[in-house]
Amino acid sequence: MKKLGRILSLAVAVVLTCLMAGGCGVSKIKDIKLVSAGVKYIIPTSMRSFDAVLTLGVDNPAITLSVDEVNGLIRVDDVPFASFTTGPIMVEGKKILLYELPCTITLEPGISLLNVLKLSTRSSLEGIDADINLKVATKNGKLKTPLSYKKINLAEFSK
Repeated sequence: MKKLGRILSLAVAVVLTCLMAGGCGVSKIKDIKLVSAGVKYIIPTSMRSFDAVLTLGVDNPAITLSVDEVNGLIRVDDVPFASFTTGPIMVEGKKILLYELPCTITLEPGISLLNVLKLSTRSSLEGIDADINLKVATKNGKLKTPLSYKKINLAEFSK
């Protein structure tokens, strides 16, 4: 379970990193930094789903941003493994803050808890990638941008 949480935490961190690299077209967005990412907890809610809370430390010298409708798919060795959705997060401008991001993870059809246990024995994130979709808006709502990232190699971001 801890490995699944780490993968999800990393996937969300990758999204925020991509977003902060200038995906919205606002000049100071590229200066936003993710300073930490972790898993506060992950608990099973059924045989196929989990609830989790991720922690994200963000240094945002730019304007306040709203990140909404985050969802994605995690693949292991090109096989759909789990989908996830997160709650919205308001990233405050001109502050360094620690955010808690609630999320839900649902195993894909054909994936069992045994597969999750096998995943936890992997020594690296090689062969694990994610597709992530989100909507970002400025606090005043003037800029609304849907973003989509496909086949993000999580091993590259875990180094």
